[in-house]
Amino acid sequence: MSVSIDVTSVTADQYLFAPSPLAELGSALHLLVEPAHHQTQNGWVTAATAGIAPDLMDRILVADYLWRTSRSDMLLPAAPQPTLAAELDVLDALDDEAWVRDALMTSSCGVVPLRDDLASPLVDDVARKIARDRAGARGPRALEFVDQILARPGAARSWIRRLLEDCDSGFFAEAWTRVASRLAADARHKHDLLERHGLEAMLAAVSPALTLTAAGDRIVVDKLQDRTTSASGRGLTFLPSTFSHPHLLVVHAAGRRPVLNYPIPPGLEEPTVSVADIQNRLHALDHPLRLRLIRSILRAPQTTAQLADAWTVSAPEVSRHLAVLKNAGIVTTTRRGRYVLYEIDIARSARLGTDLIEALLR
Repeated sequence: MSVSIDVTSVTADQYLFAPSPLAELGSALHLLVEPAHHQTQNGWVTAATAGIAPDLMDRILVADYLWRTSRSDMLLPAAPQPTLAAELDVLDALDDEAWVRDALMTSSCGVVPLRDDLASPLVDDVARKIARDRAGARGPRALEFVDQILARPGAARSWIRRLLEDCDSGFFAEAWTRVASRLAADARHKHDLLERHGLEAMLAAVSPALTLTAAGDRIVVDKLQDRTTSASGRGLTFLPSTFSHPHLLVVHAAGRRPVLNYPIPPGLEEPTVSVADIQNRLHALDHPLRLRLIRSILRAPQTTAQLADAWTVSAPEVSRHLAVLKNAGIVTTTRRGRYVLYEIDIARSARLGTDLIEALLR
């Protein structure tokens, strides 16, 4: 499962690396309404929430359809600008149909299926029904918010711009001042990597969840969804973020320049684990005998013969199950003389739950 981006005819100068104040504000708003997704940012969330005026927080919650469960595509600009005001001006230049489409028919998170064959909900009855159904599934407040956008797009656009401006003055400007230079430095670093070492090296530095196919024609994003898009003729934008971990967002709407919004880890962290690796570990745990073997090995390193005696099964059967556990990285082996002892990789096994959640949120 992955998002695949065709880069067959994309030249080096068509890859854009730049921080986006609008994208970072979108990540900050998501943090405020979904703090459980971002345990490493609890300190910032607590401090920011304490300083936000109650009226502003109420309005953030009213509009959270745009940044809670999925991130609105309009919050992830393909052509980032140096200031939030400039990026909001770009949004203002969109006509109502394009603005409503980018606001309501999101592609970046992959939470809901994307329909490439639909126009804007303002003019397409099927798209309108889908937008309202998705909002209704989130509750009456979300449905009322979406209905206001559909009924009075001009007024809704002005209201949302004012909300984002008030968020900027209320809490985000200070945060942006603190992180902007770091984001700009990371963007320059990724650009230099691309120029000096090529696309594959740059992707590896952006995220272990990004790989280049052997043919060099597609970027593969390791996410729990199956989508394809093309950067040919459009190019590809990379937006670094200090607030988005563990999310790796990909705007892949039809006809749009793809955008990758990637997290910069706040410090030394465990490497990103692939979906396939997590599936492998879960499969290794789905047999009762393998769980019994793990139980024994946790208490002390064991040989195949010891495990066979303990659970009254044949040595070949134990060996077969141990091979599955070893292949999944749950057990390791050490040799003592002529004996091979099996041990549990406790640190890696203990991260399974965290790795699973991060992969699902990615």
